[in-house]
Parts: sequence; C-alpha cells; structure tokens
Amino acid sequence: QVQLVESGGGLVQAGGSLRLSCAASGSIDRSNSMAWFRQAPGKEREFVAVINWSGGYSSYADSVKGRLTISRDGARPTVYLQMNNLRPEDTAVYYCSFKWGAVGFHSYEYPYWGQGTQVTVSS
Repeated sequence: QVQLVESGGGLVQAGGSLRLSCAASGSIDRSNSMAWFRQAPGKEREFVAVINWSGGYSSYADSVKGRLTISRDGARPTVYLQMNNLRPEDTAVYYCSFKWGAVGFHSYEYPYWGQGTQVTVSS
C-alpha cells in the first residue's frame, strides 16, 4: 500500500506562483512514477505532469509547459509541482498519484491517489 498526502494549494492572483508538495509513504522501495493530475468543476480529470523514479525524465501537458515544473526528492520521498505564471484556467483540484514502473499519462494507470488540494487563480 502507498499513501499520498498533498499540501500547498491556495488562492493566488493571475501571474502568481504556488508550490504543491506530495509526500509518499508505504511500500515504495522499487521503481515507480509519480504524476500530478487536475480536475476543474464540470470537467474530466486531466494529466498535468509526470516524473520517473530517478527524476531523470519528466513530461508535461502542453497547457502547462514552461510554467509548471515537477521534481522529486528521493530521500524523503516527496514530489513537488512548482507553479509559476498561473492563469485563471489553472484553477482546479490538483491530485498527486503513484504507480509502479514506467511513467503513465492516463489517470486509469495510477492505483494510488492523494486527497487533492485546491488551487484557485483569480483574474
């Protein structure tokens, strides 16, 4: 079993920054990938960013490239999402997720999820 706890959401003005954190615990002592997804009201959950076990590979949705950065601290282990130049359309609940093995880009590939953290960007 793997447990994920997110933190760092909040209210910010357009152009501002936030940093989300996701602390993982449990049976995580082998190759895995972690990702961030988000879900806005009335919309489906969508992929935001993913990072592999070593942190040497990451990938982003086109809508966030150049503004959001995913990273991980293997010693803890914790995944971060640095969010810069935020836009109102980034408003959503952000979810951290975990899977064994290679990276995935679809929510159905991830068996473990955090509780979600609200990010609200005002115009």
